[in-house]
Amino acid sequence: MLRRLTGMVIKIAHIILPIGLIAFGLPRLITAVYAGVRIYPAASVPQKKIAIVFGAGLQRDGSPTPILQDRVETAAELYFNGKVEKILMSGDNRFTYYNEPGAMRDYALKLGVPDKAIVMDYAGRRTYDTCYRAGAIFGIQEAVLVTQSFHLPRALITCNLLGVKAIGVASDQRLHTFNHLVFWNLRELPATLTAFWDLLIAHPQPVLGKKEPIFPPST
Repeated sequence: MLRRLTGMVIKIAHIILPIGLIAFGLPRLITAVYAGVRIYPAASVPQKKIAIVFGAGLQRDGSPTPILQDRVETAAELYFNGKVEKILMSGDNRFTYYNEPGAMRDYALKLGVPDKAIVMDYAGRRTYDTCYRAGAIFGIQEAVLVTQSFHLPRALITCNLLGVKAIGVASDQRLHTFNHLVFWNLRELPATLTAFWDLLIAHPQPVLGKKEPIFPPST
């Protein structure tokens, strides 16, 4: 009886595991291929009017996490090198004491980025929301996306399929621990599958509001 049960479990596993690998691995592979020709080094990225920085969590004191610091530092580098005119700081601000865009702005100001070059998006709760609102609220048609290389493929395909013509720069400024890298890359598997579901099937609408175009139509 035990042998028969074990055999059934093994047979089921042989069926489920390949399906799982395809369901989670294929979307990740598709985004990687899609992003390959759209990722540039910071020094040679084509000029665009705006860079979009995605939120990545805050520390207990309310300051940006190291991974978020890397993103802001890379965006600041693009600004100082004349690659972009403005930086959209997009993150989560649902709670009184959790303000990702505010923390990103403060850090950018410390780096020397002028306040007039910073635009805040307080409802960028996830990648899909940031990309959706970039076009719907801020009137962005083209942008440089700034985030780590593990996140760039999903961000690029999301923004482009939502109508924002995007290229990307990897913000891999510092070395992170192996465990962190494994965690972030594994996290991208279900996150990428969810992104395809949202983009192709569900089409959820994020928090919106009045339009706040960053650049007047005449420019």
